[in-house]
Amino acid sequence: QVQLVESGGGLVQPGGSLRLTCAASKFTFGYYTVAWFRQAPGREREGVSCIKGREDNPYYADSVKGRFTISRDNAKNTVHLQMNNLKPEDTAVYYCATGQGGGPYYHSALCDQYFRSFGQGTQVTVSS
Repeated sequence: QVQLVESGGGLVQPGGSLRLTCAASKFTFGYYTVAWFRQAPGREREGVSCIKGREDNPYYADSVKGRFTISRDNAKNTVHLQMNNLKPEDTAVYYCATGQGGGPYYHSALCDQYFRSFGQGTQVTVSS
């Protein structure tokens, strides 16, 4: 069973930065596709970014392009999301996900791929 744990969320002022980490257990990220999603209260889950295989061009939602960067650290079996110039509209619970595991299928239009395992999420609040 794939287990994903997100960390690094918190309260930050507009313009600030946070670095989220997704750590996996019972699973090696390797070069499987990994994605970050977010969900704000009353809103649909939204794909933020995904990194596929050995591709050098990760995918980003238009709302975060130029501000967020996804990266892998295979030595530590983690995936990160560096978030800069944060805005109040970035406030949400952020989840990492992978297509492996036995959970229900969730299709991401951003990544054009199905995801089956999500972490429990980490809260990001951008407010002055």
